[in-house]
Amino acid sequence: MTLSKFIAISNGYTPGEPQRQPNVPVPFHAPNVYLEPVSIDSLNSPSALTGAEPWLALPPALAIPPGAGAICDADGPRRIGRGAAEGAFTTAPVMVAHASLTARRLGIASPPRSAELLDVLELFAFVRPARFCAPSPSGLALAMGMSEPRGAEAQAQALMDAASGLLKELADPAYPNREDAFTVAETLGRAGWSWAWRVSGALQHIPIRERQHRGSGLDAWSRLPEWEEEAPRGEAGSAPVDSESARIRLEKLLQASGLDETRPTQSDYAAEAAFAFSPRNEEGRPRVLLAEAGTGTGKTLGYLAPASLWAERNQGAVWVSTYTRALQRQIDRESAALWPDPVERRKKTVVRKGRENYLCLLNLQDMTQAAQLGNGDLIGMALASRWAMHSRDGDMTGGDYPGWLPGLFAVGSGQAASAANLVDRRGECVHAACPHYRTCFVEKTIRASRRADLVVANHALVMTQAAFDGARSARGLKQDGETAALKRIVFDEGHHLFDAADSAFSACLSGQEAAELRRWLRGPEGRGRRGRGLEQRLGDLCADNESATKALQDAVRAAAQLPGEGVSGRIAPASGEVNPVGPIERFLLAALEQLRARTSENASGGGAEFGMECSLRPVTEPVLEAAREAAKALAAVEAPLLALSRHLEDILDDEASELDGASRARIEGALRGLDRRARMTLPGWRSMLAALEVSSDEPDPDFLDWLSAEAAFGRIMDVALRRHWIDPTVPLEAAVIMPAHGVLVTSATLSDPNSDDPFDMARLRTGSARLIEPARTLKVDSPFDYAAHSRVIVVNDLIKDDTRQTAAAMRELFLAAGGGGLGLFTAIRRLKAVYERLGPDLAKSGIPLYAQHIDPLEVGALVDVFRAEQDSCLLGTDAVRDGVDVPGRSLRILAFDRVPWPRPDLLHKARRLRFGGEGAGGRNFDDALARAKMAQAFGRLIRRADDKGVFVMLDAAAPTRLFASLPPGTEVQRMGLAEAVEQVGAFLKRD
Repeated sequence: MTLSKFIAISNGYTPGEPQRQPNVPVPFHAPNVYLEPVSIDSLNSPSALTGAEPWLALPPALAIPPGAGAICDADGPRRIGRGAAEGAFTTAPVMVAHASLTARRLGIASPPRSAELLDVLELFAFVRPARFCAPSPSGLALAMGMSEPRGAEAQAQALMDAASGLLKELADPAYPNREDAFTVAETLGRAGWSWAWRVSGALQHIPIRERQHRGSGLDAWSRLPEWEEEAPRGEAGSAPVDSESARIRLEKLLQASGLDETRPTQSDYAAEAAFAFSPRNEEGRPRVLLAEAGTGTGKTLGYLAPASLWAERNQGAVWVSTYTRALQRQIDRESAALWPDPVERRKKTVVRKGRENYLCLLNLQDMTQAAQLGNGDLIGMALASRWAMHSRDGDMTGGDYPGWLPGLFAVGSGQAASAANLVDRRGECVHAACPHYRTCFVEKTIRASRRADLVVANHALVMTQAAFDGARSARGLKQDGETAALKRIVFDEGHHLFDAADSAFSACLSGQEAAELRRWLRGPEGRGRRGRGLEQRLGDLCADNESATKALQDAVRAAAQLPGEGVSGRIAPASGEVNPVGPIERFLLAALEQLRARTSENASGGGAEFGMECSLRPVTEPVLEAAREAAKALAAVEAPLLALSRHLEDILDDEASELDGASRARIEGALRGLDRRARMTLPGWRSMLAALEVSSDEPDPDFLDWLSAEAAFGRIMDVALRRHWIDPTVPLEAAVIMPAHGVLVTSATLSDPNSDDPFDMARLRTGSARLIEPARTLKVDSPFDYAAHSRVIVVNDLIKDDTRQTAAAMRELFLAAGGGGLGLFTAIRRLKAVYERLGPDLAKSGIPLYAQHIDPLEVGALVDVFRAEQDSCLLGTDAVRDGVDVPGRSLRILAFDRVPWPRPDLLHKARRLRFGGEGAGGRNFDDALARAKMAQAFGRLIRRADDKGVFVMLDAAAPTRLFASLPPGTEVQRMGLAEAVEQVGAFLKRD
């Protein structure tokens, strides 16, 4: 008898019919205490469970890595062909890891949930909520404390062992909060979850108290602890941090981390970083240090040493701002050396992101209740609710939420338990009017950051909040509490400051942006859409004032002139029959006609990979005429919003003595939303439109305005009028750098060795070039022996525009390395073309290949899988390069498809002229940007002293001068592909 038939018979159902939970009596509940989850070894010991329990009878486990798949059942693991694998996946009870990715490997559509398809990742999410796991069989094995399974059979066996181990973990007496888990499991059972009866059976291995009435277990919003308001911390002090104290603190941190010796370069770095924590002598003259620390220096602990000292001595918070979520997590982990006790560390270190990153409990309640009525994914919502009860801070994007969870099965995008549906992306928060205000993750995190010593934020939050605070300060209003203490800042990944400022201080009037504003004002206008319009959010605050109510109604009414959803289908339909609605859409249509007239035929057809763009001037008459009408429509929205904002400000003043804390918080929250739109967004849009009336064709010396269209799948998706600062460090300096007391900008790639002053470009791109008190500079070389541990190769016999040759080169190089390859591309089109050829070839050798923009995983999850599987390969673009932190053998060869020159769009051309000038100066500017990208990529290759790696450029025309930014000791070798393959194999051959 096969294992699948045994399962069917023992559980009382016929294969092909829905599984039903067995009629198991509910025994008495025995209390338990929290212990760490037990290990796989202990669960598989002779004294552990016997395996006779029905809930431990598992269906076969199916693993489909590239090449042949494997299945594991009662007879053990064995390889199977593609047809057998597809049959097992589509017809028989089977366990997998990531059903959608498995389906893609089999060449079939992503499956819906079914009783016979059990995803072990869902079981992991239930058993270990808010715990990390890479979404693959290897990721599950590593998360369960097993070694990485190599090959299809080992992966199938690992899936079986992981599922068995997770169920036994539920059955262990030490499993915490058993009754809560059982309540959720019963709800999941009623929803048809394939794991439900096994999970319930495992939980009942230790008796659970019988209850006549048991809730759903999904109401996380009502069971989370409430935050408590505390007295203001007050202004931070000005006690300095001297270099010797920083060295001593660093030594203590290293000892706490289990490191016995202090590296001289790291100690010097910490001592110099103390300058940024010395008191300034005059307003507007911050202490600024630009510090380059080569990979392996240990810069995180290097700056945490003086930062923690300053926070202790001055009772203030140091903000550490990063560009990537991965580094935010890393800094949070390394702060354990400062505060080993997890409870204390949660108070001292707070990870801070924008509100759009955190679970909105009101959205969770709305979607859960809709799913309980049959309109949504109840299983996904139940697992998200269980996560919410265990999450550290409710962070759904880069925090402890398993981002892969909503993509395991085919679920409608509007019904999935995803960040897109469960966070407040559109500014619809009702603040103190929300019934979950006291348990809100955002409010809890904001308050925690006001009491923390270390706030780990990101560049985007710091920039946008500083811009908002600056606008409020200019009007004589107090700064927002979120960044009022932004006086001591460490910008890690400082080479991204320029791009972060460019994004934060720009303006864009597009169909999608205008439609978002309409939705914010009027709420969702389609059937079955969730959300709250302005009247729902603020109507009761204005009920006692006729003029305020009229202003609110006028704003909502005027918003009808803004584009609604589906704007691209009206201004650029596939049929060609345009139907613009309202003045904004007519302006965008006229802009699209100007774009088509002034760009190439290929681009105007929507075939260009990057869409279209053209200079705004000279403006066509239809654009100019439509702009006038669009400006009037925007003014009609802006005026009543300003009136409404003034009314709310009057309430704060006139009723200051009568308002309770909740009402004040609600009004202040409403004002923040109104200010962003009525005093920043709308005036910015009107200013761009008004500039079209200026008769002169002379460009503005500070700004660049242009028209653009985004294209995808051969269609125009959106049209925009854009305005960017040519030098975004001007507002960066004014809003962030100048008001601060001390700023440390640090990175492994700040300097440019081809310049007379290596930090010239860093000064230009960080806003420190204009400071009255010049910024100090520091360069600390990496301690790694790059001559012994790395190779740099330029392959000089390929035609770079031939994707067949690129794919063949990557295939041979990755095979020679035995996997562990990262392919970086400057264009998504070439990435996809190479993937189609490269994937099958690597699969024949059993090497998994993953790719950004192809696999149904977001970038962070792709990198997690790449890290977990030592011999896998990954293809990606800039987002992968910036997010990769993969020490060890998992990354041992990195290949660029071509030199990462900056894309010569209109904005880059304007900046090249501003910062480099014509001729050689402009070329040097381009060179510096390309060198920086190559240095950043190379820095991902060698992360530890014992790492070995090869950096390959598949572009024969790559100038030698671009490699000057690589660490000392690296030597560039130019050779043909055959010789390169031989060198890679010999250099990376395992001892």
